[in-house]
Amino acid sequence: MKKLNVLVVDDSAFMRKVITDIIEDDPAFKVIGTAKNGQEAIERIKELSPAMITMDVEMPIMDGITALKMIMKEMPLPVLMLSSLTKEGADATVSALELGAVDFIAKPSSIFKMNTEDMKQQLHEKLKIASKVNMKSKHISKPEMTTSDRNVFNFKEDINLKNIVAIGTSTGGPRALQSVIPFLPKNIPASILIVQHMPPGFTKSLAERLNNLSEITVKEAEEDDILLSGHAYLAPGDRHMKVVKVGNSFRIKLTKDQPMSGHRPSVDYMMNSLAQLQMKNMIGVIMTGMGSDGAEGMKNIKLGGGITIGQNEESCVVYGMPKSAVNLGCVDVLVSLESIAESIIKAVGV
Repeated sequence: MKKLNVLVVDDSAFMRKVITDIIEDDPAFKVIGTAKNGQEAIERIKELSPAMITMDVEMPIMDGITALKMIMKEMPLPVLMLSSLTKEGADATVSALELGAVDFIAKPSSIFKMNTEDMKQQLHEKLKIASKVNMKSKHISKPEMTTSDRNVFNFKEDINLKNIVAIGTSTGGPRALQSVIPFLPKNIPASILIVQHMPPGFTKSLAERLNNLSEITVKEAEEDDILLSGHAYLAPGDRHMKVVKVGNSFRIKLTKDQPMSGHRPSVDYMMNSLAQLQMKNMIGVIMTGMGSDGAEGMKNIKLGGGITIGQNEESCVVYGMPKSAVNLGCVDVLVSLESIAESIIKAVGV
């Protein structure tokens, strides 16, 4: 079997050695070179033509974000970021995913915890996913919102909530969401729920980034949040999100129930909770991602009389989750990434 060639980029010689050893522990991969900063990485890519790259975020001379911009512009390759578990690290990671990085791994607090079985498994799995990504998938840009344009979260009860939109995504999702959520109008008569497979500490940065780009309000979901029109709620890392009806309002509940479809948060968990509400005006949306999480939930939303929308193969970074839903025969409309916002708007009757 032909090995997949990897370039390892990190400013620490010790980390380069650890990461190299972990990667080569799987016979599917071969590390064909290393680099200690972004500038050296650019040179090594031109010299070695790797199949994929692991990239540290914080490095001297040229950091990982600057290098990533150049790579995506000049020689697009699957890039897996290694990020610190800090607020700054989370913000930088979200920026990297927006720029086109395939995925990321959160570095443990101690450098010596890098070489654990869990980290090995994560790195191997994500590199295998990276080897299958579609680097030609589209990303639709929208200008930055100014502070004065942004919606402010409103805690008043919305007894006239007409629609609930449930969006599920994974690999390639943070970038894809920026091609959907900012294109929804402020007056949309719907509340939007989002499950993006992400670990704790990163979902808040993603929600803040989406909020800054959008007319609607976007926040990381909290226990007992009331669903409001023109508001989107992103499931926090490592918490399932479900919706229950309390009086005239719908509220969010967060749980640490067992992972579903291999994930917590799980798209299936969220969508199944919505299907149980027996509310007719449900819209399920399944987007780019590896695996099948969300297929069952989409089926249940459709069975409950809701509308289901899937992202097509050509515009997905990884056509796994939408494909699983299509195979179950539960996708009403299969559209490109650039048409998802329009399809949602049409479904809720704006």
